[in-house]
Amino acid sequence: MVRANLERVRARIAAAARSVRREPAGVRLICVTKGVPVEQILEAAAGGIREIGENRVQEAQSKRIEIGTRYRVPGPDFRWHLIGRLQRNKVKFAVELFDAVHSVDSLELIEALERQAGIRQAQGERKLEILLQVNVSGEATKGGCRPDQVEELTEAVLRSGHLKWAGLMTMAPFSENPEEARPFFRQLRRLRDQLQDRMHVSPLDLSMGMSQDFEVAIQEGATMVRVGTAIFGEGI
Repeated sequence: MVRANLERVRARIAAAARSVRREPAGVRLICVTKGVPVEQILEAAAGGIREIGENRVQEAQSKRIEIGTRYRVPGPDFRWHLIGRLQRNKVKFAVELFDAVHSVDSLELIEALERQAGIRQAQGERKLEILLQVNVSGEATKGGCRPDQVEELTEAVLRSGHLKWAGLMTMAPFSENPEEARPFFRQLRRLRDQLQDRMHVSPLDLSMGMSQDFEVAIQEGATMVRVGTAIFGEGI
């Protein structure tokens, strides 16, 4: 089931990209594995998945340990993305586990990540990639900084020595109608474009779109989509 669902998702990604004259290769599929057992993750890996998104530090840690202990041969060379909220008391572990953090939304968190990322880089690892989470909808239940705070946070990341600013992330309000998410994705894309022009930085990623709305997100410029339920089913 996982392999078949994965192929359907890939076909939908390609169709959405081509509908706005984009190359499907310009959209990265982040496979969200919250609550998904290791066996199903490896089934997705057999289908070519290499980018894994986890919501919780502890769950990612246990899965990486399980993959390392249960499989004698080297496991898939995954890139691990933290897409859920990060508490500052989990920063040390997050920096050790993840290649990218999508949920950075405060100066305090940037400073904490920079301190720990210095240790990581001293051990020969690449810079930790940072995406700033922006609450474009204004919903109190969602994480993320306000749009008018993004420039200040961006400058803090750019000043850091051990973090790499990779882009912006958002979550649109849930709706049965994906079209209702379009204005929020469009707002994040415009904000990204303005920042690129003002700060003269290389093209930045847009992490936006989930199982219910990733096609609209792609049409609005997403370069990363975070998809779990459409691959693994409603049980996750």
